[in-house]
Amino acid sequence: MSYLGPPRPRVFGHRGAAALAPENTLPSFALAAQLGADFLELDVHGTSDGTVIVLHDETVDRTTSGTGIAREMAWREVERLDAGHWFRFGSRDDSFPFRGQGVRIPTLDEVLRAFPAHRFNIEIKQAAPPIVDEVLALLRRAGATARALLAAEDDAIMASIRAAAGAEIVTGSSVGDVMAFFAHLDAGTLPEYQPPGVALQIPTRIHDRVLVDESSVAAAHDKGLEIHVWTINELEEMERLLDLGVDGIMSDQPGLLARAIARRY
Repeated sequence: MSYLGPPRPRVFGHRGAAALAPENTLPSFALAAQLGADFLELDVHGTSDGTVIVLHDETVDRTTSGTGIAREMAWREVERLDAGHWFRFGSRDDSFPFRGQGVRIPTLDEVLRAFPAHRFNIEIKQAAPPIVDEVLALLRRAGATARALLAAEDDAIMASIRAAAGAEIVTGSSVGDVMAFFAHLDAGTLPEYQPPGVALQIPTRIHDRVLVDESSVAAAHDKGLEIHVWTINELEEMERLLDLGVDGIMSDQPGLLARAIARRY
């Protein structure tokens, strides 16, 4: 199995189907899979006793019924939290359909084993204490190294990933990787550039700088890089990016994206 095996453009369920179910939870990933996402995007941190959990923020405050910094909490504390507590569907103040329904923060191991046919885009968020080695161990034990891409915005975390994984697991791009690509693009020195990963995973723009346009897509493809764009939830923007030839889109609405792709290909 090759991580980049499924046909392009690729549908990434961003934190599952985060517009429709509590982000980074088993129900959210299951819904994303049902709606057509071949790739499940998720984030990981570690607990104080070394359990790798699927969580975007360093604290549990925004997405659960609890409070605290995840890395300072034991797994037994984390697993008791209601991860559907704050998810609101629609505009009603009392519309919390997942509250009290047993939704919890999953472990990475649980997610890997629950979706044996899916590919994973795993962003390692935690720098200290490091969790790279444990993430790699979990992927190996689950037989999932060929269906995972490891990502990190932080340059130091990405360096640790590449040092530990070598060629065993593909990687995305850190902030420094993205800056290096665009510095070469602007300077006209792309022939000298050697991509350290397989994909630029970027927003459409940062402040006044447009990152995704015809020139950047063509340049990335010329260097053998894919462009995966996050986080796109509007149909018109999905269609514009598909017309530019991007290789994948990360969306909280993977069903909408899958339908947009089906109409074009």
